[in-house]
Amino acid sequence: MTSTEHVRFADREIAQDAKPTRARESASGEHAAFQRHYRIGELAVMWKLGRETVRLLVKDEQGVIKIRLGRKKAHTIYSVPESVAMRIHTRLLNSR
Repeated sequence: MTSTEHVRFADREIAQDAKPTRARESASGEHAAFQRHYRIGELAVMWKLGRETVRLLVKDEQGVIKIRLGRKKAHTIYSVPESVAMRIHTRLLNSR
């Protein structure tokens, strides 16, 4: 084994330790702040639904971050953690 192969193996080992696995995520209860967050428009495109439909689905969901810009509710940005998006999508698929 050459030194470059050894470094590559070590890099892979470090990368594997850095990436949480599904088992580690569920065991450690990965906090939503460290997950990927989606906006309403992104979820609408992914799920092939209208923006208003997605907004109605996520607006009262636990774990969704709401950022109010001004006093009007129309100026609210919703940030949906990946785990919450998966929970909503799973619920939609199972409701058929």
